[in-house]
Amino acid sequence: MAVKDRDRFSTATRLRLLGEQTAARVYRSQTRRQARRSRLTGRAALLALVVCSLVVALAYPMRQYVSQRARISDLQRQKRQAEERVEQLRDLKARWQDDAYAQAQIRRRLHYVLPGETGYVVVDPGAARQPHADSSAARRPWYANVWDGVDKSDASDQ
Repeated sequence: MAVKDRDRFSTATRLRLLGEQTAARVYRSQTRRQARRSRLTGRAALLALVVCSLVVALAYPMRQYVSQRARISDLQRQKRQAEERVEQLRDLKARWQDDAYAQAQIRRRLHYVLPGETGYVVVDPGAARQPHADSSAARRPWYANVWDGVDKSDASDQ
């Protein structure tokens, strides 16, 4: 019996038993993990399918929503600019209602003079030296440019 007990407690025997127990534990845990993994894989696939379906279903409406929000903000900006322009035009209209302002603008823009006054057009000699394509037309009164345009169009018709 001494030999049998000795064989039972030998290192090789203990290592063999320990290895068999460890292998059994590993096999059981792998089996459980695989079972769990297969369940999770099916659930994960279903969840992925649902998420992809939601993304596909919501992609177009979200794109429309974003583009409409951008259009709304653009229209609001245009509205603010139009309101500012209307306010500027109201101010300009109020200024034109003032006879002194209207008279000053008419005299300045149309080169009108009151009876008994002498009108002068002062030409800046520095401006004459600068090369401009149409500098002579810019220095002349507006009505001279109109008549030149009429003459040119009349000459091109012939």
